[in-house]
Amino acid sequence: MQTSIPVIAIDGPSGVGKGTLCQLLAKHLNWHLLDSGAIYRVLALSAFNHHIDLNDQHALSDLALKLPLVFQTSDTGVTVLLDNKDVTQAIRTQDIGTAASKVAALNSVRAALLQRQRDFCQWPGLIADGRDMGSVVFPNAPVKIFLDASAQARAERRMKQLRKKGICVKFGEILQEIIERDDRDRNRPVAPLKPADDALVIDSTSLSITEVFETALTYIKQKLN
Repeated sequence: MQTSIPVIAIDGPSGVGKGTLCQLLAKHLNWHLLDSGAIYRVLALSAFNHHIDLNDQHALSDLALKLPLVFQTSDTGVTVLLDNKDVTQAIRTQDIGTAASKVAALNSVRAALLQRQRDFCQWPGLIADGRDMGSVVFPNAPVKIFLDASAQARAERRMKQLRKKGICVKFGEILQEIIERDDRDRNRPVAPLKPADDALVIDSTSLSITEVFETALTYIKQKLN
């Protein structure tokens, strides 16, 4: 009998579709959702707001420990609040994403946010979305999935998303940003982006989100039953 709170850890690089998959799984299972990437994005935004240098580990760690962050979930999705202000859209810009990647590479910042992420684990279970959920934050999670896709495919998806919002972007610039972020995330000295040893790797390059969801759900049922 399962006595500890079950965690499904979903890791993978930027723009691979983790957020969509995790929201679908959380809604299907009626579990809690942790978007760890949003935490680092909120920290980066807060650092900008407080004029803190992104290389100042001490100041960033102090900020992380007292970050006034709240996630509000509803049928329409997740609302991110910073100091009771809705920053859901503000943290999704390219600049904040790049800054979050730099902040996330700092050892002291990751240490400061580690327990905060673990505190999201509540009954009946948690879907944890990130880059080191299965390898570092929840190493004992019964289900670990690493979602991947080619940089080209991720850049195309990102470009379509931005153009739907009326934002004019160049494919080459988006692709370069993704490649550079991948390099930072995969080669950082602390908690580098990589599949946990016991994770199922799903390459979504040529899969629809429905196919990814069905593959993940089948695996989850096998592991939890």
